[in-house]
Amino acid sequence: MDTGSLRLFVLAAEKLNISAAGRELGMPPAVASNRLAKLEQSLGSDLMHRSTRKVSLSVEGAEFLPFAREIIAQEDAARAALGLSSPQVSGLLRFAASSTFAQLYIVPLLPEFLARYPEIKLDLKLSDTRFDLIEGSYDLALRNSALEDSSLKYRKLADDTRILCASPDYLDRCGHPDTPADLLKHQLIAFQDLTPKPLTGPGPATEYFDPRASASRLVMDDGRSLKLATIAGAGISMNSLWNIHADLKSGTLVRVLPDFEVDDQSVLWLVYPKSNVLTAKVRVFIDFLLEKIGKAPAWSAG
Repeated sequence: MDTGSLRLFVLAAEKLNISAAGRELGMPPAVASNRLAKLEQSLGSDLMHRSTRKVSLSVEGAEFLPFAREIIAQEDAARAALGLSSPQVSGLLRFAASSTFAQLYIVPLLPEFLARYPEIKLDLKLSDTRFDLIEGSYDLALRNSALEDSSLKYRKLADDTRILCASPDYLDRCGHPDTPADLLKHQLIAFQDLTPKPLTGPGPATEYFDPRASASRLVMDDGRSLKLATIAGAGISMNSLWNIHADLKSGTLVRVLPDFEVDDQSVLWLVYPKSNVLTAKVRVFIDFLLEKIGKAPAWSAG
């Protein structure tokens, strides 16, 4: 299969513009259109729908796209192994991450990364809602959870310590819980789901932060909103230290049950599908994030 035509297809799918994709690869529009048509003919399927007004991916094209990206990645890796790769790292990097973490720690770094690698283009999906890395055809993702998916490769970015906290106003109104059992009397703000989270403390028994067993009436799927609701006095929440360390330092938030820690094995992981070759563009982005965030996390001293 002609990998040059596959590169054209991938670019056309990303831009939804065959002529623009061809120009980027040094092809006149007519040549690009003809080459894509020959690829479709060889596959026996229309990859893209064309009209006078727009271009769109067909169902078959959307299904074929991740395989085309993989074939290109394999070729690039093979050429790199032979010392034939371009010294300039380039290409489109599709990265997914928690919007809350990205806003605080990744987005401010992007100008430096783009200046360092001027031939890389970034396509970011930022959301605190869970997503499927493979089905979404992402090159790389940040996940802050226990890693259970055996189809993924991963690098640890940093620890993800989680604690319970509340605003001083809420604690003045409702009192300080002295034991995990006291949480049953409080408003607990849940994040995304109502799964009980284990708490380890001075005693031998495992306790739980369990919104289902409390008077909880608030569930959120956005970390920043969770923090803001906690600051506003809506209740006690479980938050990652990276999200609230500055608020703890300023006194806007207060740690609740300081002798107990959330023991849910959560870690900040950089993950990518096992089926994907670690391309140069992904490798340099991983190295950049490890350099800027992983070596000395801003929250580790907080």
